[in-house]
Amino acid sequence: MSELTHLDHTGAAAMVDISNKAETKREARASGMVQTTPQVINLISQALIKKGDVLATARIAGIMAAKKTSELIPLCHSLMLSKVSIDFKLQPELGQIQIESCCVVSGQTGVEMEALTAVSVAALTIYDMCKAVDKAMCISDIQLLEKTGGKSGHYLLAADK
Repeated sequence: MSELTHLDHTGAAAMVDISNKAETKREARASGMVQTTPQVINLISQALIKKGDVLATARIAGIMAAKKTSELIPLCHSLMLSKVSIDFKLQPELGQIQIESCCVVSGQTGVEMEALTAVSVAALTIYDMCKAVDKAMCISDIQLLEKTGGKSGHYLLAADK
């Protein structure tokens, strides 16, 4: 296992110095899932949730969250994101909403935390907008799917994980 990068020589928390790192195009994809009921999925797909368009609101919330990641996660660097996208796949028969984010930057550090934050906040927004119908919703499986760029190269989540 590699050395922890957010600790200084005394073991105290520290922001990583990226000043000597090369600027490269970096991309990260993350996913997550909201488990609810087929009834809630039906209400979302027919735009019958009283708070409004659930997926449009969750998409905007996820994009905004990606842009604010460094304000939420203490040791993250501020990034000038080139792209943030959020996609949803409704699975009515299973009562599931699959969420996937993609973040892109040309910079000196990766965008994994931004992609993960985008998915997390999109899922929380879905919960907030639908909790009047289903308080038992469950948010799960938030994970990094893939990352490219930077010194550590390409990462792809193993299919058998």
